[in-house]
Amino acid sequence: MRVVLAEDVFLLREGLAHLLKAHDIETVAAVGTAEELLAAVDAHRPDLAVVDVRLPPAFTDEGVRAAIEARRRRPGFPVLVLSQYVEQIYARELLADGAGGVGYLLKDRVFDTGHFVSALRRVAGGGTAMDPEVIAKLLGGTSPRHPVALLTPREQEVLQLMAQGRSNSAVAAHLYVSEGTVGKHIAAIFAKLGIEPDDDTNRRVLAVLAYLADERR
Repeated sequence: MRVVLAEDVFLLREGLAHLLKAHDIETVAAVGTAEELLAAVDAHRPDLAVVDVRLPPAFTDEGVRAAIEARRRRPGFPVLVLSQYVEQIYARELLADGAGGVGYLLKDRVFDTGHFVSALRRVAGGGTAMDPEVIAKLLGGTSPRHPVALLTPREQEVLQLMAQGRSNSAVAAHLYVSEGTVGKHIAAIFAKLGIEPDDDTNRRVLAVLAYLADERR
């Protein structure tokens, strides 16, 4: 896998590059600004970009804006955004195109190397890797009029785990239930959200996330 890193803090940027190298992931460019990120993506055509939400000069949303622009130029281009805090609007904007290949993690997750690398590979493969806190906020702000409000607490729990990119078997293991039970919950979720079931788990997760992301509450 070939990756571009965009992080303005030199030590963190170098630390990420070293971590990726230890897992046979090549960092083709490590940059500190949004402009350098877009140039590196155009020049190197990487498999994935890992981007800090806040980059120079204003340290507001330059990173996520650059990530969205990179996906505009290359539809479906995988990006994993790192943030110090949960900023719900950025997660929604990244998900809005419904193209897949999106991750949004808190920076603390990087310290769990196995989880972080697994998230990178999942996003690079077109899946999702949404931080549990992000998903909780997306669901927590649901309007009573939104179809998600029709889901039972268990169905919302299953939806959160699906949104993190977990397979049916992983959801079952986490909840200590059978895969058949998980399948029934998923079928109920799609029926209530008006989304046709699909054999491809990643496509189903993306459909749910896109539906949530397109809501303007």
